[in-house]
Amino acid sequence: MRAIRRFTIQPVLPKQLEPLRSLMLNLRWSWHDETRELFAAIDPENRELAENDPVAMLGSVPQERLRALAADKKFLRTLGDAVDDLHDYLTGPRWYQAQAGQPGGLPSAIAYFSPEYGITAALPQYSGGLGILAGDHLKAASDLGVPLVGVGLLYRHGYFTQSLSMEGWQAERYPAFDPNGLPLTLLRDSGGAAVRVTVGLADGAVLAAQVWVAHVGRVPLLLLDSYVEENDQDLREVTDRLYGGGTDHRLRQELLLGIGGVRAVRAYCEISGHPEPEVFHTNEGHAGFLGVERIREYVRRGLSFDEALEMCRASTVFTTHTPVPAGIDRFPLELVARQFSGAEPRLPADKILWLGAETFAGGDPAVFNMAVMGMRLAQRVNGVSQLHGAVSRMMFTGLWPGFDASEVPIGSVTNGVHAPTWVAPEIAGLGQDPRRGHASVDPADDPAFWARVAADTQRLWQVRKLLRARMIEDARQRLRASWRQRGASDAELIWIDSVLDENVLTIGFARRVPSYKRLTMMLHDPARLTALLLDPDRPVQFVIAGKAHPADDGGKQLIQQLVRFADGRQVRHRIVFLPDYDMALARTLVQGCDVWLNNPLRPLEACGTSGMKAALNGALNLSVLDGWWDEWYDGDNGWAIPSADGVPDPARRDELEAAALYDLIGKSVAPLFYETGSDGVPVRWLAMVSHTLRTLGPKALATRMVREYVTELYAPAARASRILSASSGSGNGASSPGTSPVGARPAFDGARELASWKRRVTSAWPQVQVEHVEADDGNLSPGGQLNLRATVALGALSPQDVVVEVVYGRAGDADEILDPVRSPLRLEGEPAADGVARYAGSAELGQPGPFGYTVRVLPAHRLLSDPAELGLVTVPDAHAGIVNGDLR
Repeated sequence: MRAIRRFTIQPVLPKQLEPLRSLMLNLRWSWHDETRELFAAIDPENRELAENDPVAMLGSVPQERLRALAADKKFLRTLGDAVDDLHDYLTGPRWYQAQAGQPGGLPSAIAYFSPEYGITAALPQYSGGLGILAGDHLKAASDLGVPLVGVGLLYRHGYFTQSLSMEGWQAERYPAFDPNGLPLTLLRDSGGAAVRVTVGLADGAVLAAQVWVAHVGRVPLLLLDSYVEENDQDLREVTDRLYGGGTDHRLRQELLLGIGGVRAVRAYCEISGHPEPEVFHTNEGHAGFLGVERIREYVRRGLSFDEALEMCRASTVFTTHTPVPAGIDRFPLELVARQFSGAEPRLPADKILWLGAETFAGGDPAVFNMAVMGMRLAQRVNGVSQLHGAVSRMMFTGLWPGFDASEVPIGSVTNGVHAPTWVAPEIAGLGQDPRRGHASVDPADDPAFWARVAADTQRLWQVRKLLRARMIEDARQRLRASWRQRGASDAELIWIDSVLDENVLTIGFARRVPSYKRLTMMLHDPARLTALLLDPDRPVQFVIAGKAHPADDGGKQLIQQLVRFADGRQVRHRIVFLPDYDMALARTLVQGCDVWLNNPLRPLEACGTSGMKAALNGALNLSVLDGWWDEWYDGDNGWAIPSADGVPDPARRDELEAAALYDLIGKSVAPLFYETGSDGVPVRWLAMVSHTLRTLGPKALATRMVREYVTELYAPAARASRILSASSGSGNGASSPGTSPVGARPAFDGARELASWKRRVTSAWPQVQVEHVEADDGNLSPGGQLNLRATVALGALSPQDVVVEVVYGRAGDADEILDPVRSPLRLEGEPAADGVARYAGSAELGQPGPFGYTVRVLPAHRLLSDPAELGLVTVPDAHAGIVNGDLR
């Protein structure tokens, strides 16, 4: 019998315990050990639930126990201290506040949009790395005092819970969640009514949503929920589950996230007094429609579409997370056209459709690409590791035709992880400075912390053994529960008591299971893997977890292959697959494994932060040089699996890389782990661990990542937005965010100027030509100069509209310029009446060997963020005159 409605009965707290609600409703407890210890004291018999889901725990505590705690003076003192500590954390100045004097100023606030958030297992609104990264971003922003507002959707069924059939096939279940039983509060207006945001859909339908607020430390996270009475059943289920449903369903989710999300931010700021965001950060393309809503806002303030687009672009940051084209959301163009065909007259559908159009060579004219829209709506775009930035520049070079991939304006900020969430308390204890005592600020955000963790290798080894033992105990419990679910009886499961060994080298592998992550590469040669597992002197053991997308039967087959191997009687004590990979299991694995394995198909891993988490807990990485590992591997912090990048046959590539993996484990990793002294301590192994903690500890942090976002992306975006919104006579507009002059309505003179200039330059650009180039080849020795002159037809443009450059460097076999150097040419005299101008300059000659150069013309304007912004460039064509001669 199933209930027709589900709701949560809230416990009645004695007055003395009412402060518990504020502690539980602020998710800082998920990374604050002292608060979790307080919750555990409420119900010591249910410690695990108390530490991971205190709201659920509180609902199960008998009233007699609550009355006893209300009379317990020691508990009440501890509760008061925790409340005071949270107040200090929420109100005290942090790193961001200390930067207030930075030239140009920092943003008053930033709105951060993501389709998923991994804050805690008690709020299951995540599927994998994108959500975990978003959660760590919010937590680190809170620790640093960055005034961020998070925006997402509240999925009533979250992401699925995973189980296995007796045959090892993945099964999914979507549990229902009552928001009233989660650490959330409903956003209400001053009259107490629940706030509603609405989004117009195709054919006149209206989607309504209420807004739940999760407090992530200092950061409010707004989660839109379509389960409201105003919606019919079909529209209520828009926020039913993460990454579920068909194309129409996904489009509605993304419209609600983007358009509804902006409206939720406006409502929240008006009600709470939170500063309005100056910068909008789109974490992947799913929230791209936020740009359309922001354009609509500017249009309603009197700007044209193009002027509004400039304002939106200046203040938007877009982060791309996938180097796999299949991972990008692409909708049928006609579906999006139907959505916006009835838009406001000043929001023409053709201009909106252009934002996501694949206009580049090889693009599909029948689709609307959310990543393309994200890049066209943002002046600042970044990947999530240096290698991923380079891959993204290659992927999207078609949006900037005529430019080398190295010039495509996509940068990178390498991801980081939130140490207080992922680092075991025992590791953190090694790094505490006894002179400082309790620190309300993250102590891991200090290189000295990691030096202290690494200093005493004997203590570090004891902690590593403790964490491995704890993980193995947890793995046995999960494995037993899984087998029971698969249909086994307790009498058949006695063998699980001896699964895994606390003294054996333990390798972890846990992630989503798309094909490119190659879950089963380790199974390529089962005999070699079995020999490693059962080596009599240096055995290894594997702990593996991961989920396949419900619609990905290929991924499910990979899981089944792995499970069937791990079920084998010969090896089942040495290799286990643990179902239902979530944040709680991830914490256990990254804290307990000795080695973290990652073998994606290079370069398809954007970053991959699990290995960072393991490294911060004293593990060593064994990985293909992809994502962050390509950037930070130094030869002493783990091992690099050789990648057979040039091998065209995928099966042969897997064979070669699997063989290299077996060799590394058998000949390098295991021998080093088991090389111990008389005291049983592996000295050389711990030297690598110590080096890893000292060098990676300070770099792999989300606080480092968020600082980079603030200084390299958020602050420049805010400055650019202020300049465009200011009046032409008010300087750079930095004195008052978004206003010019102080207290007045923005004039948007910069936006109007830039949009007008872009229209004029784009229209006139086809007439721009490099007609003639002359070069002096009299002295071509290394260190000399090649003097040049160029004749350029500017058409209707003036020299102030362009920059003319010589681009030069070593020449490749196809005459491509390798490692190009760019140098501007100077204008000689005034242009002729027909618009022809002459430019001159020089190129520095380098080492002996092939040398090449060309001349090009680019648009130039003081308000452009990058020379490639317009995607316009002119170079000499095959008919241009190129002459060598004496220019002296």
